[in-house]
Amino acid sequence: MRMTNLRCNPEQGRHRASGFSLLEMAMVMALVIVMASIGFMSLQPSLKAQRVTNAYNTTMGALRQARDNAVAQRTSYHVQFTHTTTSDTITVSPTLSTFQGAQNTVSYALPIDVAFSALAGIPTGSTPDGFGSGTAPIDFGYKPQGTSTGGATDLYFCPDGTAQDATNGAGNCAGNWNSGVVYIARPGELTSSRAITVWGGTGRIRGWRLYSNGSGGYQWLRQ
Repeated sequence: MRMTNLRCNPEQGRHRASGFSLLEMAMVMALVIVMASIGFMSLQPSLKAQRVTNAYNTTMGALRQARDNAVAQRTSYHVQFTHTTTSDTITVSPTLSTFQGAQNTVSYALPIDVAFSALAGIPTGSTPDGFGSGTAPIDFGYKPQGTSTGGATDLYFCPDGTAQDATNGAGNCAGNWNSGVVYIARPGELTSSRAITVWGGTGRIRGWRLYSNGSGGYQWLRQ
């Protein structure tokens, strides 16, 4: 009679138990993909908000650098804002390119999904520092007498720290004080709106952010 050995082979058992089956690996991969997708989607609002903050800081930094250079180097610096359907930039350049120690012309670009934009819905009756009507994204050119209509996209910082227009020669600092505001936002997102104002008589630069006032409206608050 043939005898059957009922004892298990330990080596064979360990071999069968090691590793993962194809189904188990597929389930793990699916779980990883789902978790990564959820994490990516949850980060999108934060990433969008950060790009607006970066655009705001870039604009603020460009204006302050132009003013600081004008005062320190005793010359004038030109700041030009450009708003198009494809890109938004700030260009800072010395008006006398041959001036010893003058900074080279520098252009700063806003993130592609952020623009100079005065979105519908921002307050038009109480604009930042009272400049403009809240409808033009780049709105400089206001004088102390309030006789100008704004809408200018250029200003010149002078050695005395003031911001002036190009009257009597661009960069000669013999013109009018040039006050105004520039708005920054993500298209279609009202609460992403930021603003930066410049007081021509002193060159003072201020930052603003749009907040809900709790009664269905919005208001600008200093940053």
